[in-house]
Amino acid sequence: MSVIESLILGLIQGLTEFLPVSSSGHLELAKALLGSEALPKESLLVTVILHFATALSTLFLFRKDVWEIIKKTLSKDPSSTTFTFSIILSMLPAAAVGFFFEDLIDSFFSGNLTLVGMMLILTALLLVIADRSKASQKSLNYRDAFLIGIAQAIAILPGISRSGATISTSVILGLDKSEAARFSFLMVVPLIFGKIAKDLLSGSIFSTEIETVPLVIGFLSAFFSGILACKWMIALVKKSKLTYFAVYCVLAGVSALIFL
Repeated sequence: MSVIESLILGLIQGLTEFLPVSSSGHLELAKALLGSEALPKESLLVTVILHFATALSTLFLFRKDVWEIIKKTLSKDPSSTTFTFSIILSMLPAAAVGFFFEDLIDSFFSGNLTLVGMMLILTALLLVIADRSKASQKSLNYRDAFLIGIAQAIAILPGISRSGATISTSVILGLDKSEAARFSFLMVVPLIFGKIAKDLLSGSIFSTEIETVPLVIGFLSAFFSGILACKWMIALVKKSKLTYFAVYCVLAGVSALIFL
C-alpha cells in the first residue's frame, strides 16, 4: 500500500467515523475505486490502525469528560454510575453480534457495493427523521442506552453510519441533542479497543508484512481528521443540520449502485 493510499484511507476513516455518512461504507467504496491488488490482503491491519486512531481522537476530545466520569464513578456518584452502566448496556448488542456472527459480518466487507449503496440510502432516511424530531431535554436511561446499542449493532453493516444511527435513535427517543452526540461518540470507544485487543491476540493482523511509513501516515491522517470531524458533527447536531448529510448519503448510495 502506498503513502497516498494510506493518506486517503486515513482521511476517509477520520471524517466518516464521526460524520453520519458511514466510515465502513466509504472504506469499501475507496477500496473498489483505488483498485489496489495489495489492499485487500492488508485490510484487517489497516482497518485496526485507522479505527485505533479515531478512538484516540475521541478520547482526546472528551478527555475531561472521561476523567470526570472515572473520578465520579470511583466515588460512586449516581449520575456518573448511571452513565457508565449505560455505556456498558449499549455495548452488549454489538458485542453479541460480533461474537456470534463474526464470519457473516466479514462476508459483508468483500466489496458488496449493492449492500453499501442500499444502506447509505437507509442512513439518509434515519438522518431526515432525526432532523425533524423536536428538541428535548430528556436524560439518558438504561432502556434508551440499550435501544441505542441495538442501533449501533445494526450499524455494523457497511453503509449504515454508526454515528448517524446512534445519534438519530437517541434524538428520536427524545434525548438532548448534545447528550446524544456525546454518548454516541463515547459508547463506541470500548468496543473499538475490545476489537483491537481481540485481533492482536489472534495474531491475524500480522499475517502480511506492511511498511511502517504508510501505516503511520494513515494513523495520523485518521487521528487529526477525526478531531476536526467530531467537533464539526457536535455543532451540526445542535443546529439540526443532518439533512445535508442525508442528501449526500443518497447521492453516495446511488453512485455506489451505479458504480457496481
